[in-house]
Amino acid sequence: MPFLELTLPCTEVDQPRYERALENVGALAVTLSDAHADAPDEQAIFEPGVGAMPLWAELSLTALFPGTTPRELLLHALEAADDGIDWSHVEFREVADQDWERAWMDQYEPLKFGERTWIVPWNHALPEGADRDGSAVVRLDPGLAFGSGTHQTTALCLQWLDGLARRGELDDATVLDFGCGSGILALAALKLGAAGAVGVDNDPQALIATADNAERNNVRDRLAVYLPEDEPAAMRYPVVVANILASALISLADELAARVAPGGRIALSGILAGQEDEVIARFDAAFEQLQVARLDDWIRIDGVRRR
Repeated sequence: MPFLELTLPCTEVDQPRYERALENVGALAVTLSDAHADAPDEQAIFEPGVGAMPLWAELSLTALFPGTTPRELLLHALEAADDGIDWSHVEFREVADQDWERAWMDQYEPLKFGERTWIVPWNHALPEGADRDGSAVVRLDPGLAFGSGTHQTTALCLQWLDGLARRGELDDATVLDFGCGSGILALAALKLGAAGAVGVDNDPQALIATADNAERNNVRDRLAVYLPEDEPAAMRYPVVVANILASALISLADELAARVAPGGRIALSGILAGQEDEVIARFDAAFEQLQVARLDDWIRIDGVRRR
């Protein structure tokens, strides 16, 4: 059965009002995206900072309805639900019924990072090389697509963790994955030899995805997940990785530094090229040996906590 898709522009301020009206008239799902994501001079947020809402100043809002929904009656219902909203910019289109999660999984291929870290869809056969002794294989459900290793920022962090493991710096360590999303970085750390991991994210669905993927990888007993306000305050970690946004890294610099044990290591990612100097300036007082790695237009900064 096809669906009816409704799309309209709105602002961050008005988004809750629009979404409430759409839900009141029976929307099956409402999703948000950056209204300028396709503009060459605009940068869409790929992941919000911990504690931040994943919104842009100007939004494109999409709602899904049963395919048999009459368009004119739907517009009348929306006007009745909130006659203070201008519904004249609504666009409709029919979308085919299909298994969206299956379509994504079918396109997702195993990926290798560093010397022995592999990210493999849970329903995919192990590729050549991933079945060797010593390989660290993370089985991921791309249907819970908070983070699948395909983005450059995640790749930079996975490469960093692989390098720590190669030098024995993950052995017996507890790793903090701050802004964990799917838990991919925490799971990779555990598969690479970490004794334990903690995932922190402001989105409860991300914590569910992380726990689900931990079960799938048989490491649930070594992984704890928390909302930011529930994380134990006294914890200090020998390894911290924060793959969020430069603006969030800068605002949370003191909190992140406080989570790293003296002599411990941190990796900061989600930084666009050109933003690294500001991030380094913010973390320089607490960390030494700060260095920059780049993949395409994205940056990772890593360093050692001053003693």
